[in-house]
Amino acid sequence: MEESDYFLGFLATTDIVFYPFTVGIGLGLLGLAGLLVSSALISGSEVAYFSLSPVDLNQLEKKDSAASKTVLRLLENQEKLLATVVVANNFVNIAIVILATIISERLFDFSAVPGLGFVINVVTITFLLLLFGEILPKLYANHNPVKFSLTMAHPLKFMGRLFRPVSLMLMGSGALFYRKVTRTRENLSIDDLSHALDLTAPSLKEDKNILKGIVDFGNKAVTEIMKPRIDVIAVNISTGMNKLISIIIESGHSRIPVFAETFDDVKGILYVKDLLPHHQKGDAFRWQTLVRPPYFVPETKKINDLLKEFQTQKIHMAVVVDEYGGTTGIVTMEDILEEIVGEISDEFDLEELYFSKLDDSNYIFEGKTPLNDFYKILNLQQDIFDDIRGDADTLAGLILEYEGEIPEKNKKIIYKQFEFKIESADNRRIKQIRVCINKKDKV
Repeated sequence: MEESDYFLGFLATTDIVFYPFTVGIGLGLLGLAGLLVSSALISGSEVAYFSLSPVDLNQLEKKDSAASKTVLRLLENQEKLLATVVVANNFVNIAIVILATIISERLFDFSAVPGLGFVINVVTITFLLLLFGEILPKLYANHNPVKFSLTMAHPLKFMGRLFRPVSLMLMGSGALFYRKVTRTRENLSIDDLSHALDLTAPSLKEDKNILKGIVDFGNKAVTEIMKPRIDVIAVNISTGMNKLISIIIESGHSRIPVFAETFDDVKGILYVKDLLPHHQKGDAFRWQTLVRPPYFVPETKKINDLLKEFQTQKIHMAVVVDEYGGTTGIVTMEDILEEIVGEISDEFDLEELYFSKLDDSNYIFEGKTPLNDFYKILNLQQDIFDDIRGDADTLAGLILEYEGEIPEKNKKIIYKQFEFKIESADNRRIKQIRVCINKKDKV
């Protein structure tokens, strides 16, 4: 016995009542078939229109027909097109469900076995909708997007006008929801992202540090990572060739800023590779002709923007200037990348130590230690000193912001769980600071 005969035999043994087939039922079945075709065309349109490639669009532009012009006009407002497709498809699918239910009730009486009737109706309607109204047309439309789009151009234009009120309502609701979601996303702060990364598994420590560097990357200004002018090795433009070479050898740098009279008047950057072919020419050689133009950036520039400029300008060093045009320091490509991946050193770098650890609670820091490095060394939150930090970028600057003056040697300053003791200072700057951390208060 075949499965179909078995199924019909099973129905015959139940208490289902079969009604005679009438002309009305036949017309209903024709209407149902028409609705299924409409559902197929509308569902396929969604895939066809939104899978058109630039090549397909170019092909439509060349056709210069009424249908191709309509397709291009519909694609000008894709949000409205999608709303029209969704509304029309839902109306047709609802009509299919209602009509199929009416036909079922005219053909069968499931009152004795309502559960079986419900299952048969749901399975049949779902199968018809999925196979003929969704899967098959979308597969065809995906392989023939241009042909399908042209076929449905005028029907979609008509449906756009017919369902315009409902589409506008749907688009308005979507826009309102999008604004609320966007507002919620904007409220997610850098600190929230950093805290989320702190909750990651300890085994991801290396990757977590890089991810935290990326999170904080766009929020930092060049003053936070630059080398201050007092630590910059630069040469006067009037320096002789022999002295210049000795400065380069002693510094070990591949790029040297060149100034006239004072460092506030930077004339350019000398690339050591440009000097190599002339290193034996002595003081008679005018090395100044090799100096490249400087690239100036303001203190407030964000380092993510500076990185893009470095990439487009194909440079690796910039001179940082304040609001008055005075030079405050230099920043390099390496300084920027170190904010993400950590310290970068090669075999020629001499390790520069900003601190020495006395024990788990006591450290000696150089006053010029950048606050970003201070946070990393002691594993502190980036906002721990926000109340007193002001514009400070170094540990000495933090003390100056808090005190309002250069403190005397051996003076102790207490803030939260930290005790700062001035180990070395003169009338111009703080040189060394002892930092003691009260572990009981540490947060």
